[in-house]
Amino acid sequence: MNLYIHNTTTNKKELFTPSSKTKKVNMYVCGPTVYSEPHIGNARAALVGDLYFRLLKEMYKDVIYIRNLTDVDDKIIDKSIQSGVPIDKLTSDIAATYQSNMLSLNMLKPTFEPKVTENIDIIIETIKKIINNKSAYISDKHVVFDTNSFKEYGNLSKKISDDLIDGARVAPESYKKNPKDFVLWKPSVDTNYGWDSPWGFGRPGWHIECTSMIKSIIGNDETLDIHGGGNDLIFPHHENEIA
Repeated sequence: MNLYIHNTTTNKKELFTPSSKTKKVNMYVCGPTVYSEPHIGNARAALVGDLYFRLLKEMYKDVIYIRNLTDVDDKIIDKSIQSGVPIDKLTSDIAATYQSNMLSLNMLKPTFEPKVTENIDIIIETIKKIINNKSAYISDKHVVFDTNSFKEYGNLSKKISDDLIDGARVAPESYKKNPKDFVLWKPSVDTNYGWDSPWGFGRPGWHIECTSMIKSIIGNDETLDIHGGGNDLIFPHHENEIA
């Protein structure tokens, strides 16, 4: 049986072929940010991943399905302040609800379901590599990815020039060399929510989290065969993950 999948980069339906010679399949689907009750959009994204997981398991012996839980985010901090619920309890309760809801919809458990807070050391090591590759710079306690260092930036979203600015209607941050650059590590204003790093007490940016968790599971020498997620994530999230 042949499987044809729409490739966002080429905007074509293409024959799926695993990149591994052993026919092992690596698939990642962006999971929810756990700050509020799961909604139908969360379920829709998980359902598509689940359908692919079931189909691929029928076609290949070795299929790894990763679906993450983002438990570090500005929205989480804001919700914790508004509700008076500690961040750890807020995120653990919402994550448990999400997992229970997906199981009640008869979805399979992913092979791995990593949380950002459980991978901070790995994220820091990934950022160090990017700095050593001269693809990032340190500015005002931030570590920022230099989009000019990646010539293929924009190939996924088909955006060019000023269209590639995340939040174009907002004045560019002073610590960025280029408005298109994106944050890998940011300082924490709240001393109760962050981690020590070579760049000061802070927390990771959104886009580096998924990249690091993927590599921590499949290995630095492996690549993904399928990366799924909502259309609203194509830019900036998926574009920045590729970079």
